[in-house]
Amino acid sequence: MFYYGIIALFLLFLASTSLKIIRPYEKGLIERLGKFHREAQPGLQFIIPFLDRLIKVDMRERVIDVPPQEVITKDNVIVTVDAVIYYEVTESFRVIYNVNNFEIAAIKLAQTNLRNVIGELELDQTLTSREMINTRLREVLDEATDKWGVKVTRVEIKKIDPPNDIMEAMSKQMKAERMKRAAVLEAEGYKQAAILRAEGDKRSAILKAEGQAESVKRVAEAQKYKYEVEAKGQAQAIINVFNAIHEGKPTKDLLTVKYLEALKDIANGNASKLFIPYDVVGVLGSVATIFEAKADIENKNQNIKGNREE
Repeated sequence: MFYYGIIALFLLFLASTSLKIIRPYEKGLIERLGKFHREAQPGLQFIIPFLDRLIKVDMRERVIDVPPQEVITKDNVIVTVDAVIYYEVTESFRVIYNVNNFEIAAIKLAQTNLRNVIGELELDQTLTSREMINTRLREVLDEATDKWGVKVTRVEIKKIDPPNDIMEAMSKQMKAERMKRAAVLEAEGYKQAAILRAEGDKRSAILKAEGQAESVKRVAEAQKYKYEVEAKGQAQAIINVFNAIHEGKPTKDLLTVKYLEALKDIANGNASKLFIPYDVVGVLGSVATIFEAKADIENKNQNIKGNREE
């Protein structure tokens, strides 16, 4: 029984060392007697104990944190740069056999290229051109790591820190720029307001003058229309009176009486002027004739009255 137990333990040991499980995000490299034998796919794999060795390679995208380092810009300013690298393995064979330690190699390569890229830029360009720096670093690293079976997907600059004195100077410069911009904007505002105010006053004066001119024009037209209507009415009234007089066929005596009544109305007024008829002699003759006729009528009336009394 003892020997059977030992045999069972030995078989169990062989099974545990010969059966390997590779996860879906992994690939396996099997070495036999120190030489590359084959590439193993995800799933259950069988190897020969003591002869084969399984190396698992993670194929997922991973990130490398590049330690902060001091870099000198083109205008001799020392800045501290911190970056991260995102990469994924494309060929498991190359990443194991073509480079000893990919992560350390990628960090050193990134630090070297950071110095090269930022060394070609001035401080202001370095602070405002992060996207350009990221793109150039990714291209350089991707080209260098292609032979290692790795693809660099992204490179991101986490921060760029200039020295404290440079930061203070930049802060003062930004403050001065903001104050200058505010002063310019305020002056522009005052200028624009003055222009708009002057334009408004000008427009108001023009509209007021146009309104007054239109008002005078309307009043003049109204007065003109009034005079025209009154003149037409008076003319029509004269025509109507003239026609009525001629249609009535008045006698000379009646016209004389109407003329005297008109003179009476003129005399009752407060005017200090004296109106003398044009045909004085004719009028006076007519007046005398009227009085004579009136006297004769009165005498006749008295005679008739006396005859009645007798």
